[in-house]
Formats: sequence, C-alpha cells, structure tokens
Amino acid sequence: MRGIAALILGTAVVASLAVATVRAADEPPVGQSEAHAPATAQPPASTVAVTPKDAAPPPSVTIIGASEAHGVLGRDVRSAAGEDMGRIVDVIVDRTGHVRAAAIDFGGFLGVGSRKIVVDWNALRFGKIANKKDSITLELTKAQVAAAPEYKEDTPIVVLGASGSLQPLQAIQ
Repeated sequence: MRGIAALILGTAVVASLAVATVRAADEPPVGQSEAHAPATAQPPASTVAVTPKDAAPPPSVTIIGASEAHGVLGRDVRSAAGEDMGRIVDVIVDRTGHVRAAAIDFGGFLGVGSRKIVVDWNALRFGKIANKKDSITLELTKAQVAAAPEYKEDTPIVVLGASGSLQPLQAIQ
C-alpha cells in the first residue's frame, strides 16, 4: 500500500514540475518589458478579435418620442357615439407584414360572454391616445359590431369595415 502511495505522490510531483516548466517558458524573463519585445511578436490568440464572414451588419436605430407613438393592445375601443366596443386584443397582418385589421374582445361582462371580432384597421381612429386611459374610436355602431361573426384563429377571417373602406385580401402565392 505504501508503494502505491509513493508512486502516486511521485507522479504528482513530476506532473507539477512539468507544468511549471511550460509556464516559465511562456513568460518573458524578469525585467524584460513589452517595449523591448521583438517587433514580430503576435498578441496571444485569445485577444485577437475574430469576425465571422457572415456577421450581420449592426441594426439601425430609430428614436420615437414618447408623445409620437403608443401601443394599442389592451386599449379600449369606443364608437363615435361613445359606446363601449371592447378592447383591442390582437393585430392582424397579411403575409407582407402590413397591418390589415384589429381583433376586438367585444361584449360580455368581465370576460364572460365576450367574443373576438375583427375590424378593418382603417375603421379605427387614433386621435387622442396620449395615455393608457385614452380610447380608440371605431367608425361602426354597436349593432354592426354585434352582428359580426366571431374570430377564431386558423379559420378564414371576416373583417368588418366602415362603408367602402375595405379592400379584398389577395392570396399571395
């Protein structure tokens, strides 16, 4: 047993001496500064910045003033007569990314009995929405919205719009 322990101890000492020798060979002698280093010396590989060929260009940055734009999800929607029409719960875009419509959670009380309907984006008016309490105006009556079919994801969308403001969504092949 003592023979195995001595063998392990000896191996550990030899290994540590080998590591110390390699480290000493990599370090410059004491007193030699970087100013006296040869001109052909390369910095260590770990400090060289590597840029992949397919690196993406830096993103563009646009600053929008706090009074210039506001989020619309969750905003209350009212008719021109001031009737409560619900709140915006989703924004519908076409395949090109253009906003086409808004899904409104309409009717019900405290989320019970409500249903989603889709209205044309051009039927919405964003006049004064300076803070979260301001509502968006919809150019439809409550009766028109109540008659609209319910919106369900992954089914054809029936978009309710103000008279003459809708354009058919063309299928993109």
